[in-house]
Amino acid sequence: MRKAKLEWVAAAVGVVLLVAGCGSEGGSGKNKGGGSSSSSGSTTGGAEAGGGGDSPDAAAVEKEIEAAATAAGFVRDSSGEDVPAELKSCMVSWTPDAQKAADPKKSYEATVATLTGGGWTEGQKTEQTGSTMKTLNKGTWSLKASNHAAAGFAVVLFLGTDNTPQCEALFKADLEKNKKS
Repeated sequence: MRKAKLEWVAAAVGVVLLVAGCGSEGGSGKNKGGGSSSSSGSTTGGAEAGGGGDSPDAAAVEKEIEAAATAAGFVRDSSGEDVPAELKSCMVSWTPDAQKAADPKKSYEATVATLTGGGWTEGQKTEQTGSTMKTLNKGTWSLKASNHAAAGFAVVLFLGTDNTPQCEALFKADLEKNKKS
C-alpha cells in the first residue's frame, strides 16, 4: 500500500512538472488568479524562477496548508505521505482523512478559500464528474488542491511543488531514478 501511494505521488509530481513546463499560455483551463505564469511555473507577482524574493519555503507552505485545512475541519492522514528526503525542500504533500470530515467538499472549499485569502492566487481549475482540481500559486510554489468524490468515497490531496530550476532538476532526477527501479 505504501509503495503504491509513493508511486501515485511520483506520478502526481510528473503531472505537476508537465503542467509547469507547459505554462498557462497555451494550456486549457481557467486562470482566475490575475497573475500570469511563466514557463517555469512561477507567478509574475512572486519571486522569479531563480528563487529568493517573497517565495515561501517548504516548511512555510506546509504550515499554511495545515492551518487552513485543520481550520476547515480536516484531520491529517500522514500514512504513506513520505516525501523522499532529497525532495523535502521542493515538495509538500498534505493528505487529510476525508472520511473524518463532516463534509469533505465544504472542508476542501474552505481550505482553498483560506489559502487564497492568505496570498495564494488561483490559477487553472478543472472539474469533472465528482472531481475538482485547482492550482494555487504563491511565489515559485504551485499547489495542486484536489477533491475527488464518488458514492461513499472521498479523496482530498494538497500537493505543493517549488518550480525553481533547482527543484525541477531534482524532480526529473527522481523520476528517472524511479523509472530504473
